[in-house]
Amino acid sequence: MKKFGIISFLFALIFTCNNCYARTSTEFVNNQSVIESQNRIDRIGFNILNSNGIEKRTVFDFDASKTKNACSRNTDRQIIMYRGLYNRLSSDDEVAAILSHEISHSVDSYNGGMRGLFTPVAYHFASKKYEYKADKRGVDYMVNAGYNPVAMIVVMSKAFPQARYDWMWCSHPLTSRRMMEIYAYIYKKYPEYLANNKYKDNPYYQNFLLTSKENRARFQKKVQSGSKGSVKYL
Repeated sequence: MKKFGIISFLFALIFTCNNCYARTSTEFVNNQSVIESQNRIDRIGFNILNSNGIEKRTVFDFDASKTKNACSRNTDRQIIMYRGLYNRLSSDDEVAAILSHEISHSVDSYNGGMRGLFTPVAYHFASKKYEYKADKRGVDYMVNAGYNPVAMIVVMSKAFPQARYDWMWCSHPLTSRRMMEIYAYIYKKYPEYLANNKYKDNPYYQNFLLTSKENRARFQKKVQSGSKGSVKYL
């Protein structure tokens, strides 16, 4: 009986874990705006795939419902961008930031036996690790495709809420920690984007600088000391 319960639990994870915050029923809106949004997402998404030589098939779908979200479906490697989040994005760089993160999840969904059938199980038990990985690999994807990776910080600053605590059962790390990890990654690997930062006067980036003072001080202390250890960000 216990074995049956465990097997049922694993299969539930496999077929429901889609790296999503929430799902709602689709609102089918057949108008020019939706067509243009879909075409833009396809153009940016396939540019990222091709520029990075990603050989794993992924397709993109614009969902006209108001959910403020994007996700990668493990069942069919389809990346869905919802109108509620899409409408918050101000540039191709910002759209690329969301798609690059989700493409990383899609690539991971192919890993493992049986064409990645059990990847959702691995994600479930180490979801925060996969989120950090998708953020950093997403930065690489953006740079290789000609987009500014600082936009990933901007998107999170403007549209990703801040949980009160980083509970162990939460699927995503605190947004403040994610932004700081991205900042540190860009600082070390792509410093030119910070040295010549086109987002330096952007109000959302300015807010990141304001709210990350202590975290950035911790990071600078690590840099100055030459330590290779990890930093516990707030």
